[in-house]
Amino acid sequence: MTHHCLFCRIARGELPAHLVHEDDEVMAFLDLHPIRAGHALVIPRAHHVWFEDIPAPLAARVMEVSQMLSRRMKRLYGVERVAMFFTGIHVPHAHAHVVPMHHVHDVTSQVYLAEGVDGYTTPPMLPADEMAGIARALSRD
Repeated sequence: MTHHCLFCRIARGELPAHLVHEDDEVMAFLDLHPIRAGHALVIPRAHHVWFEDIPAPLAARVMEVSQMLSRRMKRLYGVERVAMFFTGIHVPHAHAHVVPMHHVHDVTSQVYLAEGVDGYTTPPMLPADEMAGIARALSRD
């Protein structure tokens, strides 16, 4: 899998990328289809498909680099907040998106924007007993 993985190929230097950070464990480069200018991807050099499979110390390094980029983005773009999230939709190599937010809905799902970008439809609340059951299930190993 790693031989043909797009991000593994970038990490090995086989494919070009607009690098914004590079060390022995982690790389960060600009997203080719950014939500906003500066939108960067932070990847572990090691191949992990899912973010929950990244060993904790390496995941902490991904977070540390993401925080560093966030501080830089705030200075560079004058934004109040920067979003950081994992989706793993297009490339099967765990990667964090770090996006300077110029608008409160820059990273909001279209599902919540029934009234357009200047509105926001809050998802309905679940009944308390259903929430309690979900919380119990998620708190178990």
